[in-house]
Amino acid sequence: MAQQNENRPASHKPADDDPGPPFPRVREVPAAAPLRWIGRGLGDLRACPIPSLFYGFCFTGMGLLLTIIFRHAYEYTAALTSGFLILGPFLAMGLYELSRRRERGESCTLVPTLTVWRRNAGNIGVFAVVLGVVFLVWARASLVVFALFYTEEMPSLSGFVGQMLRLENLEFIAVYFGVGLIFAFVAFAASVVSIPLMLDRNQDAVSAMLASFGALLRNPAPMLLWAVLIVSLTLIGFLTFHVGLVLTMPIVGHATWHAYRDLVEPPAGKT
Repeated sequence: MAQQNENRPASHKPADDDPGPPFPRVREVPAAAPLRWIGRGLGDLRACPIPSLFYGFCFTGMGLLLTIIFRHAYEYTAALTSGFLILGPFLAMGLYELSRRRERGESCTLVPTLTVWRRNAGNIGVFAVVLGVVFLVWARASLVVFALFYTEEMPSLSGFVGQMLRLENLEFIAVYFGVGLIFAFVAFAASVVSIPLMLDRNQDAVSAMLASFGALLRNPAPMLLWAVLIVSLTLIGFLTFHVGLVLTMPIVGHATWHAYRDLVEPPAGKT
C-alpha cells in the first residue's frame, strides 16, 4: 500500500491544495506618480474613445436621473451623488478592462467589458457588498446630518448651491464634509487597487483590499495627491450638472488601472 501511494501521479493531488494567487507585493512610487496615471488614462481615452465615452455617458445619465428623481429632496440627491466616490471603483470596472486590453495589444471592444465581472464574480461580488454597505451607511449618516444641522428651509436647486457657496450653513458644511471624509477614506483605502487586482490575477477580495490598504500606507504622499485628483475631477463633473462626468470618469477609470500597474509588482516571471 505504501508503495502504491509513493507511485501515485502528482496530478492526483487534491485541488484544495492549490494555494491560489500569491499575496500581491506593493511598491513605492514617486509622489508625482498620480499625474502620470492621469496622463496615461487620457491616452487610453484617446485610443478607445467610443467604449470609454459610453461609460462616461452612463455616469452622466445616472447623475442626471438621480437629480431629476430627487429634485425636491436635495438631502437625498447630495447623499446619492456623493456616493459616486464610494461606488465609483465598482462602476468603472469596464474602463479597467479597456485599459487592460489595450495594454495587452487587444482591440478596444465594448461588448467584452460589459460582463468582465464574470471573470472573478464571487470575489468581485464580495467587494461590491462591502462598498454597498459603506454606501448605505453613508447615505443614512448623510440624512442624519441634514436633519440635525441644516437650519434653512430647502430652496430650489440653484438656491441650495448658492447657500453652500455663501457659507450660510457653515456648521452643516463642516459636519457634512467631515463625516463624508471618513466614509470616503474607508472606501478609497479599500479600493485603490482592489478591482484591477481581482480582474487581472483572479485575486481574492480580502487579499485585494489588504493590498489596497498597504498601497495607501506605503505611499501616503502619492495617495493623497491621487485622492485630490479623483475628487477634483469628480467635482468638475458635478459642477457642470454631471455633463463633465462624460470625460472625467473615463479618465479616472483608466488612470486607476495604471495606478494598479505602478503600485503592485507583477507576479514572478511576468512584466
